[in-house]
Amino acid sequence: MSAAPFAPAHSPFAESPAVREAAALARTGERLDRAAAETLYYGASLHTLAALAHAMRLRLHPEPVVTYVGDRNINYSNVCVCACRFCAFFRAPGDPEGYVISREDMAQKIDETLRLGGTQILLQGGHHPDLPLEWYEDLLRWLRERWPGLHIHAFSPPEIFFWSRRFGLPVPEVLRRLKDAGLHSVPGGGAEILSTEVRARVSPNKCTAEEWLMVMEEAHKLGMKTTATMMFGHEEEPRHRLDHLFAVRELQDRSHGFTAFIPWTFQPAHTRIDCPTLPAPAYLRLLAVSRLVLDNVPNIQSSWVTMGPQVAQLALFYGANDFGSLMIEENVVAAAGVSYHLTRREIHKIIRAAGFTPVQRLMDYTPVQPQPEENA
Repeated sequence: MSAAPFAPAHSPFAESPAVREAAALARTGERLDRAAAETLYYGASLHTLAALAHAMRLRLHPEPVVTYVGDRNINYSNVCVCACRFCAFFRAPGDPEGYVISREDMAQKIDETLRLGGTQILLQGGHHPDLPLEWYEDLLRWLRERWPGLHIHAFSPPEIFFWSRRFGLPVPEVLRRLKDAGLHSVPGGGAEILSTEVRARVSPNKCTAEEWLMVMEEAHKLGMKTTATMMFGHEEEPRHRLDHLFAVRELQDRSHGFTAFIPWTFQPAHTRIDCPTLPAPAYLRLLAVSRLVLDNVPNIQSSWVTMGPQVAQLALFYGANDFGSLMIEENVVAAAGVSYHLTRREIHKIIRAAGFTPVQRLMDYTPVQPQPEENA
C-alpha cells in the first residue's frame, strides 16, 4: 500500500482555504462532490472532521440514542475456493480442518442467542464447491419453521454471485429462491474495497466490485434491506476508499436499500498480506468522511469487534450513531488474532458513558423491547 497523501493541519486555524471551503459545504449540509471529499479526507484536521461528522450525525439522528443489534455471527462453513490473501479463516476443500456446521450445533447456538436476548443471526461461510443451492434453501426453511421470530441476515454478495455462476442461474433467481425460503436481509460482507483493481490483487477469485454492487441492487429490487461494509488498510490507496464510498452512495441513490455502512481496518495477522495495522486515527478519519459522503445512508456503525471498545466509543463522536452488534460469536476476525468481547451490560455502560442512551434494535433499526442487562 502506498503512503497515504494525508497532511492534516495541526490546528483548525492553520487549515487551507480549500479545506475551509469544503468544510463550509459540509457544515451547511450540502452534498459533497469528489473534490470536496478529497480535500477533507486528505487535508482536514481530525478535529475538524470529528466536528463536521458529529454535526451531520445529530442532524440525521438528533435524539441522544445509540443503537445496537442483538445477534450472533454463525459461520456455517469455513471451506472456500477463493483463497483470498486477506483471510485467515478459510480452509481449502479437503483440508482436515474444514467443516460444515451440523443442524444440532446450529440449533444450540440459536437457542443460546435467543436466551441472551438476541433477535437475529448473521449466517456467512466460504465459497463451498460441493453444497447445492437446495442445501441453503433447506437450511433457511428449517430456520424459519423452527424459530419463526428470528431475523435471518445471511450470506453475502460474493456467496450469492458464486452460487449464480456455480448453478447457472441469474442472480435475481438465486436471490428470489433464498428469499422465498426464508432469507430476510443480506449483510454487506465481502465488499473489502469496491475497486476491481484492488480486488484483482487481494481476492482474485471473488466477484468484482461491479458484481458486488449488482447483487446488492438486485436484492434491493426484491425489497430486501442490506448493509454495506468496507475493510480498508491492506493493498488499496486512499483514493480507492473514496471510490468505494461514492460507489455505495451512487447505488443508494437508485435503490435506497442500504440501512447502514460499517467500515473497519484490516487485521493482518495469519494472513498472506504483510502490512501494518492502521492506527485508530486513520480509522476515525475514514469513519468521519464516510458519514459526510454517505448522506443517503441513514446509519453508520462503529466497530468494537476490530477496534476495541475505547475507539468504538470515540467513534460515536466521529459520525457513528450505532454500536454494531452484541456479537455473541465471531470467528473470522478472531482468526486474524483480534478478539474483543463485550456483554450487553458493558455495551450499555460504554454508550451511557459517552452521554447516550443505549437502544437495542432490529436489522431495520426498529427498536425492540429492552433486554435485561444481566442476560448477556
